[in-house]
Amino acid sequence: MIMVSCVRTLIAGALLFLTAIAGPAMAQEVQLRGLGRFDGWRENALIGYGLVTGLAGSGDTRRNAVTRQALRNVLSRLGTTVTEDQISSRNVAVVMVIATLPASANVGDRIDATVSSIGDARSLAGGTLLMTPMLGPDQRPYALAQGALVAGGYSFESELNQQQRNYPTTALLQSGATVESAVDAQILKNGELSFLLSDPSFGTAQRIAEIINSRFGFGTASAKSADQVKVRFAGDPSTLTAFLAQIETLSVRPESHPRVVVNERTGTIVAGGDVQISSVAISQGDIKITIKAENYASQPGFIAGFANDVRSLVVTNTKLDVDDTVGDTVVRFPNTTVGDLVQGLSRSRVSTRRMISILQAIKTAGALHADIIVQ
Repeated sequence: MIMVSCVRTLIAGALLFLTAIAGPAMAQEVQLRGLGRFDGWRENALIGYGLVTGLAGSGDTRRNAVTRQALRNVLSRLGTTVTEDQISSRNVAVVMVIATLPASANVGDRIDATVSSIGDARSLAGGTLLMTPMLGPDQRPYALAQGALVAGGYSFESELNQQQRNYPTTALLQSGATVESAVDAQILKNGELSFLLSDPSFGTAQRIAEIINSRFGFGTASAKSADQVKVRFAGDPSTLTAFLAQIETLSVRPESHPRVVVNERTGTIVAGGDVQISSVAISQGDIKITIKAENYASQPGFIAGFANDVRSLVVTNTKLDVDDTVGDTVVRFPNTTVGDLVQGLSRSRVSTRRMISILQAIKTAGALHADIIVQ
């Protein structure tokens, strides 16, 4: 009895803890570095076109004319002239190479690159990427990629038997691209900085401007829109880095947007504990229809041998049952939150997928004061 009493006490304590954490959540202060970025501080996409060699017969076939032409071009630059008829190896594959150039990079920095086949190669495992220029949107080369590839899978085939794991036609070139042209983000324009919010909000933008003004003086910052705060900088350019570091460490309390995120595939509901619902009555009822069909065969055995055109008779008996009392639920809620609503529906044994339908219906009725995001 003592053991049972202890277990019940622990369960009650756990339920009380879960109920407590499901209550309204207060927004906490967040540093500005977690709320947005400065205009001009962005990464840049790079792309290149090259060849992968050293494949063990898993490269492009002779049907891929682009591979043969690319290989001829590479060999001609190295002083070797060959014809298309002399190229019959399947150890080469034509690929696209992509990488991301940081907002600030120096010559000689190493970055990662992703290599993917654009031909009919079966696998890039064990291959080596030849020197490939990486071009930016302005068609200028910013990096050179070359090196051994690391594929996250494999594909082997022999006499119509095939074993494959993951996608071996895509591989990673770890630190295999070298930056050849330095880049530096220009975030100071005409003595002003622009801080861009990731989640636009007029209230959050105004709070950011106020906290900057309280730190650096009135008139330093002003909220231009819901997603942009202008910051003036009139100091020595050599102190710009220290100025930005101080701004990024400032903390403000962002406004929370009431949202309810539902995932119909997994039956998941995520909502803030303070999302409000007006007074509403919910009636959830089911009509369960069950149809059972039984087939019987009537075999005319007593006339077998006397008539050849007599066949068996199949008789189908159908039984229809209608049950409209299973799962009927009527719940009334005063002004409450989504957390209380979900908890009450759970006690009424309403499934998660039905809860999603109920939340969508409450939103349509105008009683749910939040945006519903369906994934």
